[in-house]
Amino acid sequence: MLNRFLALSRTTHGILDVAMPGFTALLWLGAFPEWQVLLLSLLTAFAGYTAIYALNDLVAIKTDREKFAGEGINQGYSVEASAMRYPLAQNILSAKQGWAWFAFWYALTLIGAYLLNPAIVFIVFAAAALEVVYCRLLKVTYWRTLVSGLVKSCGPVAAVFVVQPNPSLPLLLLMLTWLMLWEIGGQNIPADWNDVEEDKRVGAKTIPLTFGPQKAGLLVVITLSLTTLVSLLLPLMSPKALGWPYLVASGLAGLYLLVLPGIQLYQKRESRQAGRLFDHASYYPLAQLTIMTIFVLLP
Repeated sequence: MLNRFLALSRTTHGILDVAMPGFTALLWLGAFPEWQVLLLSLLTAFAGYTAIYALNDLVAIKTDREKFAGEGINQGYSVEASAMRYPLAQNILSAKQGWAWFAFWYALTLIGAYLLNPAIVFIVFAAAALEVVYCRLLKVTYWRTLVSGLVKSCGPVAAVFVVQPNPSLPLLLLMLTWLMLWEIGGQNIPADWNDVEEDKRVGAKTIPLTFGPQKAGLLVVITLSLTTLVSLLLPLMSPKALGWPYLVASGLAGLYLLVLPGIQLYQKRESRQAGRLFDHASYYPLAQLTIMTIFVLLP
């Protein structure tokens, strides 16, 4: 039974996502926070991603059933592949069970957010509201990709407010731009590309369906190239002097995990390649966290 709930929350992917708030917190603080703050932050971040991913399936349950009617479930990408993907649409979990699961984790998120910094509670509410809007816009407009970028940015932005109660607004907007570029080019467009056949059946308005593979692939290359370039400005947010070795490491991470897979998708224009890009981009936060951790530990 637990596996069904974990599939609802795409837990493997959610754990990878937790790395991004970890990275932004280390970046802005330039050091590790006290262990109590670190532990509470990790638990709150995990609860938040668990709740929001579950909310996605709960809000989109009707559309998901339409997508996979008679065709079976698309098992997705290696970071979240499962025969139990979309457990609500497959009727292996009830909506009542799903809402109870969401409510438990969302309540924990709110409690943790309040203890860390009461201002973060507003970000938690915004994340849920934006997720609902994102799901509702599937058949309305491809501009929903911007909403996806905002949803994915909520966790990392909240992490900044844990370690820096009054962050610089221009630098925060710069980080938000970087996060949205990564999400749109490395996660949202590839995910929609991988689901293009299912989306056709329900009349979805996504970038791959609206503009076709050539333009969608070009947009992926542009956004991920910009992601890598903007990442070179992230040291401006840190009190720690990171220097050129950090820039080289961060640039190589972006090149390997984002730009090169993006170029391959543009060249091959295959759903399978979109899935590979999604997987590579999912490890980008972990790569950034690892790099930042090494530099924080260095004298």
